[in-house]
Amino acid sequence: MENASARNLWGDFLDAHLEFASEDAPKVIHFCDNEQDANTCADLVCKETKRATSHSLKGLQFRNEKLPKIGDFYVVTDWNGNAKCIVRTTSVKLVPFFSIREEHARKEGEGDKSLAYWQKSHWDYYTRELAQFGAKPTESMIVVFEEFEMLYKK
Repeated sequence: MENASARNLWGDFLDAHLEFASEDAPKVIHFCDNEQDANTCADLVCKETKRATSHSLKGLQFRNEKLPKIGDFYVVTDWNGNAKCIVRTTSVKLVPFFSIREEHARKEGEGDKSLAYWQKSHWDYYTRELAQFGAKPTESMIVVFEEFEMLYKK
């Protein structure tokens, strides 16, 4: 792990949870593609308001990233790489964009937690994300809906 802040938080977590001592070092992530949203989401995760995230399957494929899987650990940072908390994936579902429901939006915990807010903010994000690969989001595109639990924070 290159990020010293994340490495330190992971070490503190392992000191408190020896049962995970044999786990591989987690991936270090921040949410979103801008500082304000990344910092807001990190705070929401630490408060356990945000308990899920939604990746576009196309985006993961274009970047050659693996699908998340149950049991994955992540160190969540703010935009500047300051480690905030550790989460672990509890559920992964592949869902068409048009099938996302209010319950999904509530679990993501962003904005007013409404489906309308989720649809607008995610459509805008997927548009920016996929544009760099010459693609556009569609109503039928697959969303990787990942739920997680916050296990440890500073």
